[in-house]
Parts: sequence; C-alpha cells; structure tokens
Amino acid sequence: MVRDLLTASVSALLLAAATPALAADGTVPQTAWSEIRGALYGEREMIAASPAVTLETPYRAENDLRVPMRVTVDLPSGEAIERVTLIIDENPMPVSADFEMNTPVNDFTAEVSMRFNGPTMVHAVVETATGDLLVSEAMVKTSGVGACAAPPTTGVEEALATLGDMTLDAPTILRGAGPKPREVALDISHPQHSGMQMDQITLHYILARYVQTVEAFADDEPLFTMTGSISLSEDPEIRFNVPKRDVSALRVRMTDTEGAMFQKTFSLGGS
Repeated sequence: MVRDLLTASVSALLLAAATPALAADGTVPQTAWSEIRGALYGEREMIAASPAVTLETPYRAENDLRVPMRVTVDLPSGEAIERVTLIIDENPMPVSADFEMNTPVNDFTAEVSMRFNGPTMVHAVVETATGDLLVSEAMVKTSGVGACAAPPTTGVEEALATLGDMTLDAPTILRGAGPKPREVALDISHPQHSGMQMDQITLHYILARYVQTVEAFADDEPLFTMTGSISLSEDPEIRFNVPKRDVSALRVRMTDTEGAMFQKTFSLGGS
C-alpha cells in the first residue's frame, strides 16, 4: 500500500525540466519539499534524526550525471527500519530511490549514484516499524541544469547489448566475523533513459526505460526491495550493507520499466 502511494505520488510530482529558482543566498527554497512531504506523508510528524540518520552528499557535485547520495541509519537496539526513501527535491522524479526492508534490522547503509537536474535540497526519510518518520537533509549545488535530459554517454543499441549485466564487489569481511559495516557494491548495466533525452543522430526523444526494482537476497533470505526512478544514474551503482555475517551467496534480481528481468547469484565464500 505504501509503495502504491509512493508510485502515485511520483506520477503526481513529475515536474517540468526547468531551472530551479535560487534564493539570494544561492540555496533552493523549501517549497518543493513542502509539496513533496505533504503528498507522501500528509500531516505526519517528522523528527530531525541526526545522528540516527546521516545523509551524505557532496556540497558541490563534480559530475551532475553521477552524484553519490549516501544514507546511514543506526537506530537504538529494539527498533526496526521499515523503509528508507531518498528524495531529490528539484528532480523531475523527486522520489529517487525507495528501500523497503524485508528483514528487520536497526542499521542500514545505502549509497546510490544519482543524476541531479540542478541545485537542490535532498532528503532521506526513514520510517520505523512503529511508524515514526525520521528525516535528514542536505543541499547539493551543481555545475548546471538539465542532467536528466543530457544525452546518454552510450548509444542506444550499444547500451541494450549489455542491458542487465551485473557485477558485485564484496569485501572479504563478509566471509568472517569482522566488525560492521559489511558493505557490498553492486554495478548494474542499464542506460537509465529518462524520456527527456534526445538521440543525437535521429534527433528523436528516446523512450523512457529505467530500473524499476532491485531485490536483494542473502542466502535466499529477502533483505530489501529498492524501487528506482529516472534519477538513478546511467549504469547505476548501489552500495549497501548485508546484515548477516556468514553469508555464502547474495542474489540480486532487477526489473526495468519495459518488463525485462535479470537475476544473478554472487558467491561470497561464506559458510
């Protein structure tokens, strides 16, 4: 039900690809966030969550097409994370990545490579199992505007040839009883066409096609389902921590908006 609300809200919040209006101090006004917050959460109270929720982004993006957005959640023992939502206020699709937890955990780290359409406030919202909403925010300045409409770096046919390829960088710490975090990096080959990009040869707009869901399983135990958007960068990278220590395999299933499904199991060498 919550995902249905998020999907409906995303559709309602598709904005024109316009330049965000900056305030005199160079920041982006909070009007976009007010509308997004109301559409997603209504009048529910939000709690400024630091240090339980930490949102890390560069203050000034080096590459608007690939900006890391990292959230770290560390709740007190006995509390559990229900979902983690990353929001880029001024992007055409503000609800940019939504992680719905399948395994009850009180700590979670995720980093997603995003494209930023212009200078914007960003928010990480954590919903707990008891219904609390915890929020952290930051400001990101960009070198320009229009990254969501920027031409893809790979040709359409070339991108389709490797569509769905996935690789995983898993540290050896997963194979032992090392300290947290037990973080892996998943790279997905996908053109992430936004529907706003123009083919530089035909001068026709490229139809939207982007990562819809990413499901992660540790030894077939479901960890989370991430719902994506056009905000994910081309060939997105998703970093996340694995809550189990002795994991022998990590399975990832990705679907996109054209209905394509790709699945791969990565051996981690655990017991």
